[in-house]
Amino acid sequence: MPAPHRVVIVAFPGVELLDITGPAEVFSVASRVADDGHPGYTVQIATADGGAVTTSSGVRLLADLRLDEVTGRVDTLLVSGAVTRPEGGGARAVVDPVVTDWLRTAVPRAGRTGSVCAGAHLLAAAGLLDGRSATTHWLTAAQLTAAHPEISVDPDAIFIRSGSLWTCAGVTTGMDMALAMVAEDHGHALALATARMMVMYVKRSGGQSQFSVLLSVQEPTCDRLGELRQWITEHPEADLSAEALAQRVSLSTRHFSRLFAQRTGTTPAAYVESARLETARRLLEESDTGLPQIAVTSGLGSLQTLHRAFQRHLGTTPAEYRRRFR
Repeated sequence: MPAPHRVVIVAFPGVELLDITGPAEVFSVASRVADDGHPGYTVQIATADGGAVTTSSGVRLLADLRLDEVTGRVDTLLVSGAVTRPEGGGARAVVDPVVTDWLRTAVPRAGRTGSVCAGAHLLAAAGLLDGRSATTHWLTAAQLTAAHPEISVDPDAIFIRSGSLWTCAGVTTGMDMALAMVAEDHGHALALATARMMVMYVKRSGGQSQFSVLLSVQEPTCDRLGELRQWITEHPEADLSAEALAQRVSLSTRHFSRLFAQRTGTTPAAYVESARLETARRLLEESDTGLPQIAVTSGLGSLQTLHRAFQRHLGTTPAEYRRRFR
């Protein structure tokens, strides 16, 4: 029997508990519901000194090994996150320098790496997300954009895969990402069986905005932008240029672009492309529509543009994506 798929989850003081236990439980359940003979997953928790860490909820977690003891094959490396709320300031992602330094050498050796919630800030600080698309919790997306303009931050995505690097949004989306990893490793059927056992959706609909809009203080202008973002999702084939979008909310193009970036952490053009890419992904997963028609329906326009978008954001081709996730 092949060796179990090894998952190592990095933790540090103040980490969000569910960042660790959520994905760990997904991999554990996948191992338990798989057919006989399935190699399954093994999960280990690594900390700087190999000792216990106190999570944000006060629960203490015991580590399996020190960071410098993480040697040999690591199939999946997960980086958990932490958020602080300084007095008089907004939420800020924690960047642990010891973990960041270790990631620079550990990530290239791992089969794939994923960050959970604000863990994306550690990958970014290590320079590992430069030139890539990424996401994080909507509360800290603007912080990530401001600190690392070389990263294309999508504040609305549930999770994003860019080659061997995965990033996801709020704490529970680490479970969504883990399910997608199970599907990549062993097929959609096992991911579906795991989701059923855990009473989860195998694929969550919508993005972070459906949660963040309800949880943040909204200005009237931001409400208009929220409605506009929903309209973009529903009309990907429309004229979604900055000029056309600005006209829909009765703003000048310059003011609209500045306000949109301020409120979402990304540019109108980047947001439109991500919305169109999501439409294309859904059509590939749920229909037999040909690639040229998907390019038109999603608003990406041409087959060449469709291919470029998939390569840039997902590190694969539309045909290969359909083969894996249809």
